[in-house]
Amino acid sequence: MNVLLIGSGGREHALAWAIAASPRLKTLFCAPGNPGIAEVATCINLDVADHAAVVDFCRINGVELVVVGPEIPLVAGLADDLRANGLRCFGPGREAARLEGSKAFTKDLCRDADIPTAASATFYSAGEALVYAADHPLPIVIKADGLAAGKGVAIAETHADAAAFITECFEGKFGRAGAAVVIEEFLRGEEASFFVLCDGKEILPLATAQDHKRVGDGDTGPNTGGMGAYSPAPVMTDALIAQTLATIVKPTIAELARRGTPYQGVLYAGLMISPDGPKLIEYNVRFGDPEAQVLMMRADRAAVLDVLDRAASGTLAGAKLGWSDDVALTVVMAAEGYPGTPVKGTEIKGVDAACQDDNVIVFHAGTSRDAEGRLIAAGGRVLNVTARGANVAEAKARAYAAISRIDWPRGFCRSDIGWRAIAREQAGG
Repeated sequence: MNVLLIGSGGREHALAWAIAASPRLKTLFCAPGNPGIAEVATCINLDVADHAAVVDFCRINGVELVVVGPEIPLVAGLADDLRANGLRCFGPGREAARLEGSKAFTKDLCRDADIPTAASATFYSAGEALVYAADHPLPIVIKADGLAAGKGVAIAETHADAAAFITECFEGKFGRAGAAVVIEEFLRGEEASFFVLCDGKEILPLATAQDHKRVGDGDTGPNTGGMGAYSPAPVMTDALIAQTLATIVKPTIAELARRGTPYQGVLYAGLMISPDGPKLIEYNVRFGDPEAQVLMMRADRAAVLDVLDRAASGTLAGAKLGWSDDVALTVVMAAEGYPGTPVKGTEIKGVDAACQDDNVIVFHAGTSRDAEGRLIAAGGRVLNVTARGANVAEAKARAYAAISRIDWPRGFCRSDIGWRAIAREQAGG
């Protein structure tokens, strides 16, 4: 079949790499893609915000399935418009995509469906939010309501920091995303990521992962879109997975179906494993980034396209996706200045040398080619150096050995990806 993949980041490179292994694939298009994706797909210049143009492209090129990688097109209703024109789409419609597009919407759904999550309140003016935060126990979690590229969250250790972030939101730092804020209690425990596919009714659980949000070693510094990840997440035992499905995921899918907005696509539950069990931190309506990179590294690549298509066509019942017993770990190489203003336009060398080991692949995220064909940093998170191993320590060693072969003076990465899991391995648990 002919497939159109929407997106240009490391998540999309990982998806393209997996989809390209399917025996069912005829042609894989990607809009707009990146230099890494161009090695496995035909990259095209297509304005994905112009839904009519996307529909026309699919009709002209015989595209049977559209896989939407990032959240912005989903929140904008691209999946609805594709389905209205008889095209299969992997990704939820606009209403269901509000699970990520509005934190207030998700909090309301959690209340209606009795889903365990942090206690919270939503505010639409700075004054009320500031008064509430001033009396709230510390630390306090403040989130811009809308999409903010993973940066619209602050864990304030002081009331002054809380007030400053609230003020930034309402003064427009995050644009329309900050027109409302959600203030939550701080949950203590260990974070994990859990993924399922859904066709509107049936659910296919995928693998678990754990990412590293803070920019610095030891989980210090500001939050980012993610500086690394590994899969599986040892904290997610079989019992916790069953509990997450029963108390969080299945009630969410059922509530959306009850509301007449069934969910099709991948649902990513960001969890806090608290002493009381798993609690929902947030939902994403697409594969995580960089979690997708480690999931695709472990998945049976030949079957990935099939399960994505079955989720899009409502035929997920009985579907299976195999997983390697290996651990996968990815390290994000980011441009100097990230998560603030990244330095763009610097040359990157040595990516091919980094892939000498068959257990390593470098997924491109924020890269481009200049007029001379040189690989250039074009974003904040630029490369995802991803490796497999028998355990987390081995996968980490292979990833960092690959990073040592990359020549990019203006790039940086954390040196401790996987530290929690490695501590568990060393403790024998």
